[in-house]
Amino acid sequence: MTVIPHRANLLQDRNQLHQLLLDCQQSLTEKDQTKIVSISQEISPVDPLAVLQEIATPDDRHFYFEKRDPIAGNSFAIAALDSATHLTVAGSDRFALAQNFIQSCLARTITIGTERLPFSGPHFFCSFAFFDENLATNSYFPPGTIFLPKWQITRLNDSCTIVANAKIDRDINVKIITETISKQFDKIASQKYIKLINSQNSLPLKQIPVNDAAQFKKSVKSALELIESKYFSKIVLSQAINVICQTPFSVIDSLNNLRLTYPGCYVFSTSNGKGQQFIGASPERLISIHNNQLIADALAGSAPRGKTEAEDGNLGKDLLNSEKDIREHQAVIDFIVDRLLHLGIHPDFSPLPRLLQLSNIQHLWTPIRARIPPDIHLLKILAQLHPTPAVAGVPRDIALQQIRGGESCDRSLYAAPLGWIDRTGNGEFAVGIRSALIDGSRAILHAGVGIVAGSEPDKELAEIQLKLQALLNALV
Repeated sequence: MTVIPHRANLLQDRNQLHQLLLDCQQSLTEKDQTKIVSISQEISPVDPLAVLQEIATPDDRHFYFEKRDPIAGNSFAIAALDSATHLTVAGSDRFALAQNFIQSCLARTITIGTERLPFSGPHFFCSFAFFDENLATNSYFPPGTIFLPKWQITRLNDSCTIVANAKIDRDINVKIITETISKQFDKIASQKYIKLINSQNSLPLKQIPVNDAAQFKKSVKSALELIESKYFSKIVLSQAINVICQTPFSVIDSLNNLRLTYPGCYVFSTSNGKGQQFIGASPERLISIHNNQLIADALAGSAPRGKTEAEDGNLGKDLLNSEKDIREHQAVIDFIVDRLLHLGIHPDFSPLPRLLQLSNIQHLWTPIRARIPPDIHLLKILAQLHPTPAVAGVPRDIALQQIRGGESCDRSLYAAPLGWIDRTGNGEFAVGIRSALIDGSRAILHAGVGIVAGSEPDKELAEIQLKLQALLNALV
């Protein structure tokens, strides 16, 4: 990767931009027949979700990723639009193939304007399906997608960075690409005045369970019998519902509702460039790495929120003292720690779980931290961690075999990793739970529960319905 010193307002100076792209094209050789130019620039604050609304088209890939921390007062949001280059992968080596693709792209990338700007330089946006091969012939998303966007807009608190990425080869018309970049930059920068308003769904939604309540409770009882026979000690069962609306769903309005209602969650959206989107609000971080410092969340064990402060406190206290939930939670900790140790990474964590409290549900939560050697790539760790027992089971391979054969709806991106990686190896991935596949006026909603010894079918069904309701309330 080549880094060029900062040039102020390069994206607004068409002559400078044209000369830069022309120089890059003329420097191409037989060995390097394509290069990527990545230009970063600070702009006046905009709402990346508003930019996504105004700029994205159904035929473009996009990725949206936001998290607000009301307690710390920090927030970030990233909108990635269109694709400069991308790769789809499948198979047991999909994470390694993704890593090789990213490193190959970076080796031929020229970056400009990366000094001191947060989220500057090329970022690669990734979505991996739950399984490494598609189980359904009509799957909307491949087992893995990695793309470098043409445009990336990031807001970190009150700072906003725009990144333009262009793939340069001998056949492109440099004058046309210069004009295209300049016009799009002007359009994005002008979004600073747009404000999104919280929307409420006034249209009736028709719900069609993929498997009804009786079938789900029967699945729980069957799983408990297998647990009693020592076939496995935990399995995560998911339930899906089809939701039909009279008009196409508004992904932007739904995302805006989710970020306002669940500010402590990762609010996300990714599209396949064919008109379908996968959206959600996940409380679960699978992994983040910043400056070689790793954080992974062990998140398992749940209870509803109370209607009063006293009831809420009692429910939280009961969860912290629940032998069944603590056992389920410990299985996730043990798995993550074992996987990290397998890579030579030595984690640190508190022996007592904490409560992660959302507006409608609370979870047992243990953040696991570690220092990462510089030679271990984030995707290598991701390959070891996905899927954790929080979304699969224990032992993992046996639980996965049971899920693969027993669930009636393809999980696709549900309960799978979605996130980004930058040029220095930093990155952040959430687990795609509390999520929905949007296809015009149809949505497929997923939610899951962990089944262990002591689970009760009626309570597990109630938890599923609680999680599904959170998404139903947000859809517009």
